[in-house]
Amino acid sequence: MAAAATRALIARYYDAFNARDIAGMLACLHEDVAHDINEGERQIGHAAFERFLIHMNRCYRERLDAIEVMTNESGLRAAAEFVVHGEYLATDDGLPEARGQTYVLPAGCFFEIDDGLISRVTLYYNLKHWIAQVRG
Repeated sequence: MAAAATRALIARYYDAFNARDIAGMLACLHEDVAHDINEGERQIGHAAFERFLIHMNRCYRERLDAIEVMTNESGLRAAAEFVVHGEYLATDDGLPEARGQTYVLPAGCFFEIDDGLISRVTLYYNLKHWIAQVRG
């Protein structure tokens, strides 16, 4: 897959994210996608990713902007840097109580591409910074 096609795939993925379109996000992912959750476990497959997205949409309303996508020449690896603008809607396990707090957080994500689809999603952000914002 060429670098331009990979950038377009990642753009579709983030367009679906911003639309809260779970089916659109899943359509960009390999069936056996590996999802490395920030400071958490690795989950495998569409079903696990879908459960994660449903949970996230229940607890958070997020929009990404300032998205910059970088790829290697082959298009098999990519990274994205962006800013998360969010609202904490429902208390998530082990985290502070949700009261509709808003937050702005820089984040980054690494991707692997296989057969024209995303086969790995590894997200990074500063959880301590997020907690400080929602605690106020």
